[in-house]
Amino acid sequence: MTTPVTPESVADPHDGRPPHDFTVESSETLYEGAIFALRRDDVRMPGGRVAAREKVEHYGAVAIAALDDQDRLVMIYQYRPALGRRIWEMPAGLLDEAGEDPVEAARRELVEEVGVEADDWATLVDIVGCPGFADESVRVFLARGLRDVDRPASADDEEADLVIRRVPLDDLVVAAMSGDLVNGPCVAGVFAAAAVRDGRFVPRPADAPWRDRPAEFAARRAAAQA
Repeated sequence: MTTPVTPESVADPHDGRPPHDFTVESSETLYEGAIFALRRDDVRMPGGRVAAREKVEHYGAVAIAALDDQDRLVMIYQYRPALGRRIWEMPAGLLDEAGEDPVEAARRELVEEVGVEADDWATLVDIVGCPGFADESVRVFLARGLRDVDRPASADDEEADLVIRRVPLDDLVVAAMSGDLVNGPCVAGVFAAAAVRDGRFVPRPADAPWRDRPAEFAARRAAAQA
């Protein structure tokens, strides 16, 4: 297996030339809710024009590809109101605890959602789903050395209805290709886990740098609560 290294073909293409600085001249908050805020930025474009751009600030999140010794991932089937239906996903959760280490958040979510602990943790992929208007980034961890523990009995709302299953990794690859697996971080995590399982790559350390981890919404909420 090889450690992933950025290929020269996807390095910064500016070749040392200073790129345009998209300066934010002013901002206005349009909406602030429990897990995200919407604001409008006035941004200086190349050529000098100032254009309005809307941006969603989000906490960010973690997801866990929990792979057992039979090459099965621990999955959940739960209702998602934005889609109006139940879908298969990995255990996941918001980074809504100020200053929390992402891997510690992942450990907590794995226990709370599916009643599993893991001995070995690594970083699989970092996913920015909608970079045109949202700063949400999700880090997908690979968890191995699984053991069952008691799941807290306090689940409510959508989590009270979720179904927990261990699904063969190869079945999930097929489900992603067939369009039955649609959660973005989950699809990316499935293919990355398969690449590690097949010996193509060594995953990054659990504490690998996370360049795009969101910070603005957490800072906004902390300031509001101060």
